[in-house]
Amino acid sequence: MIKVMIVDDSAVVRQVLAEQLGKMSGIQVIATARDPLFALKEMERQWPDVIILDIEMPRMDGVTFLRKIMAERPTPVIICSTLTDKGAEVTMQAMSAGAVDIITKPKMGLKGFLQESNTRLADAIKGAAHARLSRMSGARSAPTPVTSAKLSADEVLARAPRSSIGGTTDKVVAIGTSTGGTQALERVLTRLPRTVTGIVVVQHMPEQFTAAFANRLDSICQVRVKEAENGDRVIPGQVLIANGGKHMLMRISGAQYRVEIKDGPLVSRHRPSVDVLFRSVANAAGANALGIIMTGMGDDGARGLKEMRDAGARTLGQDEPSCVVYGMPKEAMKLGAVERELPLDKIPEAIIGWH
Repeated sequence: MIKVMIVDDSAVVRQVLAEQLGKMSGIQVIATARDPLFALKEMERQWPDVIILDIEMPRMDGVTFLRKIMAERPTPVIICSTLTDKGAEVTMQAMSAGAVDIITKPKMGLKGFLQESNTRLADAIKGAAHARLSRMSGARSAPTPVTSAKLSADEVLARAPRSSIGGTTDKVVAIGTSTGGTQALERVLTRLPRTVTGIVVVQHMPEQFTAAFANRLDSICQVRVKEAENGDRVIPGQVLIANGGKHMLMRISGAQYRVEIKDGPLVSRHRPSVDVLFRSVANAAGANALGIIMTGMGDDGARGLKEMRDAGARTLGQDEPSCVVYGMPKEAMKLGAVERELPLDKIPEAIIGWH
């Protein structure tokens, strides 16, 4: 049973979240609190496995509380943030401080929104509960799978025959990640030079947050990092981050790689989906690609990475000890999609040395 604490200054949010979580098997809400100071008192009695945390609260803001928790007793934290530009910027600070995932809350229609987001909420909590954080002790059991319908990349694009791959010598790196990926991507991308091969990334993240995430990375990296726009070229020295709420595909146009941003159903329960990106890279680039699957809950990207390897691409997986959640790389390993596993800190030099 995963013990959850909800910390939010909105009584409505606390009530609706508690009601929805109470209906989920394997999850127990042990306490709710209207601000971090009340939460700390509750935590003296019983410490939660996962904390769902608002950002803007009286007496102590969520980021300050998060940093305090991570310094004293690291605990998986999911940020519950509003769909606003300001909310996105502050949420990125929280992710950098150690939060493992984000769930969103609209200003209007909260109850209906959360009821429709049951699968996403369950995935976030179960992924967080199995996160490895520094100074956390004790092994955890394997994640409980979510049993909702799961669509494949076939819903967005067909798998192309190898003979259809266009003629170009341009290279591309495709990266897919989820829970724990914001910190992992920062550690990788900040160590890459401006001359590095063009990179395309899917990080599971809600819409309106990917732009803030890309902007933050751009401010601390040598490479240019931006939220992808339809038609953007994949060029050396630039990293394109998939938009939250949209699929990102890579196409070949003449001798150039470009990205396509499009709507579509959830694939492997995600949009953007790593499977969709990886399949498109397999179709367009074949052996000119390097695919990397990193920390994350679930199996999105495993089949797509296998398709990349089958098309001649080189493939890497983040190793278990360095993952926050060894889910996506593990599933890719099971399928034979991963050529070799590397610790997170070895991935930048593998990208630089690949040609």
